[in-house]
Amino acid sequence: MLAYRHAFHAGNHGDVLKHLVLMLVLEHLNLKDKGWRCVDTHAGAGGYSLRSETARKKSEFARGIGALWGRRGAADMPAAVARYLALVGEFNPGGTLREYPGSPAIVQALRRAQDQLSLFELHPSDSRALATMFQDVPGVQVRLADGFEALKSQLPPPTRRGLVLIDPSYELERDYTRVLATVREALTRFAEGTYLVWYPQVGRVAARELPRRLQALAPKGWLHARLTLQQPDERGFGMAGSGVFVFNPPHTLHAELAACLPWLHAVLRQFDGGGWLLDQRAA
Repeated sequence: MLAYRHAFHAGNHGDVLKHLVLMLVLEHLNLKDKGWRCVDTHAGAGGYSLRSETARKKSEFARGIGALWGRRGAADMPAAVARYLALVGEFNPGGTLREYPGSPAIVQALRRAQDQLSLFELHPSDSRALATMFQDVPGVQVRLADGFEALKSQLPPPTRRGLVLIDPSYELERDYTRVLATVREALTRFAEGTYLVWYPQVGRVAARELPRRLQALAPKGWLHARLTLQQPDERGFGMAGSGVFVFNPPHTLHAELAACLPWLHAVLRQFDGGGWLLDQRAA
């Protein structure tokens, strides 16, 4: 697990979907003055240079945020995608795409003084980068810890308003079962919280089964969104797309994503196929 570094994948199509949904959920939480707590169980380094050797090794960002960046100002762009690009633009003054904000940076950009951010990362180098980024920032906690285990200490938040982002690398098969166990326990502590689980669309049975198994845990409403954008390689390996499963989603989220997903698929798809899925069960 400690071999995984998100810098190789920063800004790819999985990040686009994940961070668009993250932004939409936080925007909805900000409609009320009462503070919230966001917990990121696998926070990574916080932000990434797209000009680094690491990012350019596979240049996954070119088929994600890079493809969208060139469409800024397009007349047919959904409003939520335009806001997402404007948010990424805050980290790229001058209009040249050089940096991609990780989830912690995106949350921080939308966080207000009354809101809290708790970040957990197990990779020592990435945890140090996080600690440096948020050094002496009020309301932000950074810990070198296993986010699956640490989440228990964060729930419920004092205000009873919160968002939990769970997006492990899934390099280990047991990550899938740990996601399910972690969500199950978290819901017993904070049933009314919003939980955003990101997952890769890969060939593993556990990946295909994860959305169905998450549905079985949902005590109230849920939303499931997925983008399929590329074909696996000749050996069946590779990430065809990704999905997000949201427990207790904002009532506005379905309509926002219904406007975004077809457009994102048309712009980001890498073969004549794939598609998008949007499903929801109301509370």
